[in-house]
Amino acid sequence: MGALKVGKMVLGMVETNCYFIYDPEKMEAVVIDPAKDGLYEKLAEHDIRVCGILLTHGHFDHIMGVRSLSEKSGAKVYALKAEDELCRNSYLNSSDQIRRPYTVEPDILLSDQDEIEISGMKFKVYATPGHTIGSCCYYVESEKWLFSGDTLFRGSIGRSDLPTGSGEDIMDSVQKLVEIFDGDVKVYPGHGDSTTIEFEKNNNPYVRIS
Repeated sequence: MGALKVGKMVLGMVETNCYFIYDPEKMEAVVIDPAKDGLYEKLAEHDIRVCGILLTHGHFDHIMGVRSLSEKSGAKVYALKAEDELCRNSYLNSSDQIRRPYTVEPDILLSDQDEIEISGMKFKVYATPGHTIGSCCYYVESEKWLFSGDTLFRGSIGRSDLPTGSGEDIMDSVQKLVEIFDGDVKVYPGHGDSTTIEFEKNNNPYVRIS
């Protein structure tokens, strides 16, 4: 396996970051948070085959392309076990609010600290409740990449006022991330620009200084 690469597409009505991590030798990818249909075709144009779909959480703006991508690629969908109900419920995942009810049925339900391998690419799962009850992050240790979904943003954190959210929980989750990971870990959030753990320790007003 060659050195992994990460690509990003900004998709949908709220500019969601959809990432694809791929091996340039095998041209196989894992997609994180497919927000819109058409991803299969866009990746196929570059001869990239999708082997897995990871969800950081089940809000509509992160899942609206899941069913199409899974059906066309045959890739399984992974989500935290605690997020299963939200993925399957259009009220909880807020797709009802945009009058486009949409649900997803994950194939594989994960737990905190699970380690998964898809096409040779290894991810460790970190449960980070708060934005939703089953929000999680995925860490690629070999590259020191953290895909944080809507838990941690550059200089900010995700909202906690939607169904199953908790302000106290998200503060605890963000604190856990900055304490667990080294400063040079690169953070790829669900919206906005990438950052590093060190930057967030020094600049994020939601991080408690110990």
